[in-house]
Amino acid sequence: MCSLETYKIDLKGLMEDETVLDFDLNDDFFQSLDGSQLEHGTLHVSVSIRKMTGFFELHFLTKGFVTVSCDRCLDDMEQPIEADNVLTVKLGDTYSDDDDTVTIDENEGILDLSWFIYEFIMLAIPIKHVHAPGKCNSAMTQKLEELSGAVRSGEEEAEAIDPRWEKLKNLKV
Repeated sequence: MCSLETYKIDLKGLMEDETVLDFDLNDDFFQSLDGSQLEHGTLHVSVSIRKMTGFFELHFLTKGFVTVSCDRCLDDMEQPIEADNVLTVKLGDTYSDDDDTVTIDENEGILDLSWFIYEFIMLAIPIKHVHAPGKCNSAMTQKLEELSGAVRSGEEEAEAIDPRWEKLKNLKV
């Protein structure tokens, strides 16, 4: 099991103007997060933290892949992930993640990056994810074509006009 303590950063303790942190994520990371919809993946996340006057700017670069279900055949597939995100953090009285700025308690000064990394990964997954053409499960694809053919034939029957209505159409002329 992955320890999420690795992703907690003491912003007040940063001495340099710019700090770069690298994280390699795997299945353990996703399993250790409560409420994670993802279970499998291999990603590299590079976080660049710039210390500015009154706030911190965090730049996240994420590359790798996660395993998701194909929308067409429901088999697992590898979805490539490439994301570039920015997060602004400032120190304040209480924790708040309103708008585009996250405020953390000034007395504590610790920011947990794990959930932000997870959210950035989720945002990078396209809404529609399907295998490349010809890579879907052939049995499922065949069944899908059969069922969609049955739906089409039902639509064609509905389009055939009832003879009584056909006679009424002739009255319009």
